[in-house]
Amino acid sequence: MTAGTAPSLTQSVVPVNAGAHVTAVGWLKGTVAFGLTDGGVLLAKDAETHRVEAHPDAGILVAASDGERFVTGGDDGRVAVTGQDGSTKTLAQTKGAWIDSLAISSGGAFAYGAGKRVIAHDDRGREKTLEVPTTARGLSFAPKGYRLAISHYNGATLWFPNVEAKPEVLEWKGSHLDITWSPDARFVVTSMQENALHGWRLIPDKGHMRMSGYPSKTRSLSWSGDGKWLATSGAEAAIVWPFESKEGPMGKQPRECGVRHAKVSRVAFHPNTYVLAVGYEDGCILLIRLNDASELLVRPAVQDSGVTAMAWDKAGRRLAFGCADGQGGILTLPT
Repeated sequence: MTAGTAPSLTQSVVPVNAGAHVTAVGWLKGTVAFGLTDGGVLLAKDAETHRVEAHPDAGILVAASDGERFVTGGDDGRVAVTGQDGSTKTLAQTKGAWIDSLAISSGGAFAYGAGKRVIAHDDRGREKTLEVPTTARGLSFAPKGYRLAISHYNGATLWFPNVEAKPEVLEWKGSHLDITWSPDARFVVTSMQENALHGWRLIPDKGHMRMSGYPSKTRSLSWSGDGKWLATSGAEAAIVWPFESKEGPMGKQPRECGVRHAKVSRVAFHPNTYVLAVGYEDGCILLIRLNDASELLVRPAVQDSGVTAMAWDKAGRRLAFGCADGQGGILTLPT
């Protein structure tokens, strides 16, 4: 089945004009926040929008949301937080540096990377700093506890900011970009400059996992809610790796979902079911059910409107997306 013949959900999408390239989207309860490259955050709810100048005279490079806060990092060296009420304030500032990476935890902590420095703030506001060997390209908090994974050149570092113990270094040659923990904390996976993924099996043996064969870089990673599947971008289909066994995906073939003549740019697993939202560089969005590979069309291809961000709400009833040309939308699944 192709996007042209898939049953359609397009009538269930409310369009949103964000006004600039969308870097990231996040949910603040019933409100969607669109982080924009022109420094603004557009809040959308019930077909009404409100723009917040989160980074005046700067651009938003990275953003993260935990359902309550929309935290953004800019090329002004600031980390800002925007609330659903339209309030915005500075959380941290590093003069003369860009915010290269950002992560927030469900417990209220946040961390950001500025060059080689990683600065972590716990839920009480206490700040700790760690310098890694090269630019911190990706950050990710462990699913539980106050532990941070940091990707950089030649590997990754695992750091407990509130413990004096030496950080643990996971080595693998090459440039590591994004980084993610599995929901059960057994695996850490990075995307790489060389069109591949690399992973470490933390339990029981720190074993390596190599996932290669991509035609382009993988810049979007999404776990299923139970951690048994990892969906990735970087090919003309969503590549979905099995992680159910203790060895992870080693010796197993990934699934290819939503094969089209356009590269996948974003993936987002539904929080509660094996349904994957897949966004493409040509602007198309599909919902794909893993158990039978059935497809539903959310958005047809739109020229110069590649999908750059997607996020489900906590209940999995709504999917928000944003695109390179400033267009976006909110899908509400039929009941």
